[in-house]
Amino acid sequence: MRIGCLQFAPVRGDVNNNLSRADAVLLKDNPEDLDVLVLPELAFTGYNFKSLAEIFPHLEPTGSGTSSLWARTVALKYDCTVVVGYPEKVDVSQKWPASPEYYNSAIIVDGEGQTVASYRKSHLTTDETWALEGQGGFFNGDIAGVKNVTIGISTDIAPSRFDSLPGSFEFASHVLQVRSNLVIVSLACPTNQEGRLFSRSPHEPDMDTLMHWVSRLEPIINRDSEEEVVVVFANRTGTEEDVVYAGTSAILGLKNGEVNVYGILGRSDRELLVVDTDKEPWGKLVYRPRADSAPSAHPQRFYDDTAIPASPAPFPNTHAQAEKPVAPFGVSTISEVLRADNLPQTPPYAVLPASPPHCSAHRVLD
Repeated sequence: MRIGCLQFAPVRGDVNNNLSRADAVLLKDNPEDLDVLVLPELAFTGYNFKSLAEIFPHLEPTGSGTSSLWARTVALKYDCTVVVGYPEKVDVSQKWPASPEYYNSAIIVDGEGQTVASYRKSHLTTDETWALEGQGGFFNGDIAGVKNVTIGISTDIAPSRFDSLPGSFEFASHVLQVRSNLVIVSLACPTNQEGRLFSRSPHEPDMDTLMHWVSRLEPIINRDSEEEVVVVFANRTGTEEDVVYAGTSAILGLKNGEVNVYGILGRSDRELLVVDTDKEPWGKLVYRPRADSAPSAHPQRFYDDTAIPASPAPFPNTHAQAEKPVAPFGVSTISEVLRADNLPQTPPYAVLPASPPHCSAHRVLD
């Protein structure tokens, strides 16, 4: 399957120019034989609206607004399924009297330009100032010829703040329950790093953020199965006031306790990432047991975010800030080390192919 992630930097409220920004990234690459194209959460409106009054002018009727039209046009042009995040305004006139309904949604359009579904985000955060929680559960359906696809939006992968224990994995449990082999997550996820420090390495992924996403899929990773679950994280980049978005869109494969990396973008890249999941992944994130952990009948596995290329490729001469501990499973630490087998282990290196095998990326600058 050929999957694309369109990572760009929409400006809040600047819908027309945001459409042009996304078009510019697509036109630069003009991809062929795409099966699925995924865009970020609230892709064309921007995300950081602090009230209903702020976002109200940009709300779109269910399945018929600007985002939906763009999705249909692109789906027909590239003969692929398109997933786009948008702010949905529901027509409640048929059930009047009724309160207005607004949702943080994603529209899914197939290669014939037909709407497959409009999924509504289940776990809200700052968007609760204007949106309602979707009541239908996480999306599960057939798209692009793949059965039982799961779709979530951003903090859907995290526990529900009101109904769940901190260690709950509702999203990952849903994936296992419906036996999904393709998982799509559309995001507008910020970094936890300070803005100026974050911007020093624009073309390197934000490993802290990636590890956080991956940690929310722990039950899928730990299952004993020969079947691979492909996970698409489509995030945005850029800034909105004091919010700095993490970029780092990635396409991963989870299988037999391993996290394979088919492709990944940098934190500030404005690019189209295209990978072919029928080919060998470029690398993987490696589990490493922590030395001071006590033995048990079911030993806990921990992440070391060492990316080991599955097949050697040219690497840029880039260095990373070493030893930035984070705890994706709440109990482990991760050193921010991305290295190749043939490079020295001291000091740590952040080494990612400029264009990994089987994936393409084209940078677009404003």
